[in-house]
Amino acid sequence: MAISVFDLFSIGIGPSSSHTVGPMRAAGMFAARLKRDGLLAQTSSVRAELFGSLGATGHGHGTPKAVLLGLEGNEPHTVDVARAELDVERIHGTRRIRLLGAEIGPTHEIDFDVSTQVVLHRRRSLPYHANGMTLFAYDADGLPMLEKTYYSVGGGFVVDEAAVGVDRIKLDDTVQAHPFRTGDELLRLSRETGLSISALMLENEKAWRTEEEIRAGLLHIWRVMKGCVSRGLSHEGILPGGLKVRRRAAAAARALRGEGDPAGRAMEWVTLYAMAVNEENASGGRVVTAPTNGAAGIIPAVLHYYLDFVPGADEEGVVRFLLAAGAIGLLFKENASISGAEVGCQGEVGSACSMAAGGLAEVLGGSPEQVENAAEIGMEHNLGLTCDPVGGLVQIPCIERNGMAAVKAVTAARMALRGDGRHHVSLDKVIKTMKETGADMKVKYKETARGGLAVNVIEC
Repeated sequence: MAISVFDLFSIGIGPSSSHTVGPMRAAGMFAARLKRDGLLAQTSSVRAELFGSLGATGHGHGTPKAVLLGLEGNEPHTVDVARAELDVERIHGTRRIRLLGAEIGPTHEIDFDVSTQVVLHRRRSLPYHANGMTLFAYDADGLPMLEKTYYSVGGGFVVDEAAVGVDRIKLDDTVQAHPFRTGDELLRLSRETGLSISALMLENEKAWRTEEEIRAGLLHIWRVMKGCVSRGLSHEGILPGGLKVRRRAAAAARALRGEGDPAGRAMEWVTLYAMAVNEENASGGRVVTAPTNGAAGIIPAVLHYYLDFVPGADEEGVVRFLLAAGAIGLLFKENASISGAEVGCQGEVGSACSMAAGGLAEVLGGSPEQVENAAEIGMEHNLGLTCDPVGGLVQIPCIERNGMAAVKAVTAARMALRGDGRHHVSLDKVIKTMKETGADMKVKYKETARGGLAVNVIEC
């Protein structure tokens, strides 16, 4: 089983990797399957049913919108964010949908009533994962032609029913130079090869791409992250949804610039960078899953800390940071979960905090043992974090939570660098604990908007 850093850091749109990016991909996969099986021209109607967390918080996360865009052939990394709302309005207004219409070539347009053909089951779940969805296609006589079930398992990853019981990560038998599945294996390989964690990860990435392609790809990811921060620090107004949450990052940044001494206010800037990203995410803007949308602000904020406040920081460090962070993220994806609907927000913000802490420790000159220690600290102090978005929107407490976790990641890296890498709780043990904590957590705290802040805060 192999996973690439480009699987963990993928370009998409907000507000949720598991509830927006994943369903868009799944709907696109279904439409493409109709075409591949020669069924597209015969298709007279389609229906989508959303279960579990997708059904419970789908409207707040924009899941129906994502399904419509996916059926029309849009992909998360290329969809025109500015035009997406217009396309959705067209489908609602005309009650017609163009299957694979976003692709080059002939389109197949059919009747489609969103109110009856996108069904959200708020209290029903499918057996494999909390984020399940089933799509159906029928011919002109109403006879079923294709039925497929997909699971959005976090970070935009999608598996279909054929993969159930196999693994939660898409199957990939690519042979890597230094494969690892645990933190202990990662440290052992680093000792045996003399490679840093980022260098070892780079060697593994060469199984898919050349070194030049890897570096260029990671720097492109960083540019998209940086662009998202920039937009978030300039946009103002009210975020979409019934909560009427006001954007704060832009005004706060203006005030902070006026106070001078940026180095003395580094942690305030880190907080604002993270909040800026998640305000953009909440508005449905272009973001990088890192490793999810709900936690998308943490790694960009810590990377900004590195470039803005660490002497000698450069683009080579950005590449090393993302490679090391990707190695940590791989461990969470392999051995636990990055899905808030499966293990709570500890799997999203906790994993991102851990990844950012490890990445920062790497570029600050930490040893592999110190990098592992930083990642462990970052996760250990997010254990038990619940996912309880008010109104099912990725706004409260998600935006502020990213700011807090970004600061925590910097602190974790700095703490680890003050030690020698020896510590009592290993990264493997804290990942195992996170998984067990998530299993014990009540369902109402797993992105259902039926517990915690989601029920104790009055929606305005």
